[in-house]
Amino acid sequence: MNEERILFEAPKLALTRVEAADALDVSPATVDRLVKRGRLRPSRALRRPLFSIAEIERFLRETTAAVGV
Repeated sequence: MNEERILFEAPKLALTRVEAADALDVSPATVDRLVKRGRLRPSRALRRPLFSIAEIERFLRETTAAVGV
């Protein structure tokens, strides 16, 4: 019997530094500087730093200036 597998892509919970840089439209070096300054906090649960989507959103919320009317 041939069973068909339904493949689905789960949403990413975390991004690599290159993916985070792409999401923020900055260079990976800028992501490194933000981490060094404590502005962006990666998870270091694995060998390489990963940036949660929630962390990227927090960074954007906290660094978005109010637009004056």
